[in-house]
Amino acid sequence: MLLADRVHAVVTDRHGGVSAPPYGSRNLGGLVGDDPAAVRENRRLTAAELGVRDIVFMRQVHGADVARVSGPFGDDPPPLDAVFTTEPGLALAALGADCPAVLVADPVARMVGAAHSGRPGTEAGVATALVEAMAAEGARPARMVALVGPGACGRCYEVPAELRERVAGRVPETWSRTSWDTPALDLRAGIDAQLRAAGVGEVRHDARCTIESAELYSHRREQRAGRFAGLIWLAP
Repeated sequence: MLLADRVHAVVTDRHGGVSAPPYGSRNLGGLVGDDPAAVRENRRLTAAELGVRDIVFMRQVHGADVARVSGPFGDDPPPLDAVFTTEPGLALAALGADCPAVLVADPVARMVGAAHSGRPGTEAGVATALVEAMAAEGARPARMVALVGPGACGRCYEVPAELRERVAGRVPETWSRTSWDTPALDLRAGIDAQLRAAGVGEVRHDARCTIESAELYSHRREQRAGRFAGLIWLAP
């Protein structure tokens, strides 16, 4: 997908890799119990297919810390849930298996960012933190284009009533009910509201629900699940 001028974005699915079941086959997550050699090969294959020089993977901890990067972290990435760069050909990855990725670009400033925004990260405002960090380095929110990736939808993401009230108390747009009329959270609606409140000029969505979409990994559906990725990079 061409997200903006010379800015590419992709959401991978579970197909086209080498991982054995139950992670079959393009699992990109290194901390879910899969064979590390298979994960490394899946990441290598993905970079080759995308035509990027490398991919930055984070050690996602459901927080709101952001870092500027110029290359991959290696085998021991720091605990982060958002990164941004101005390096062409360097893809940024946000992994998920129900948690939406947030991909952001200012094509004029030639700056792109990626965030992992699950329930705790959405509550903590990681998408807002990413936009603010990019703006502090010269990007302008009004020029930004964002893509909110697939996640557990508001009609499937059932939670206890107390949790819904707490999260919606901080991000009102997350309040939802399941299709079977129990308390739920709509993370994508909350992330959308956060991005717009931060001044992002255009917000797009990959509206697939991970729980309902067999081509995507879902921790809620599968328990032992791999991770797909939302990726964004600048064309050289």
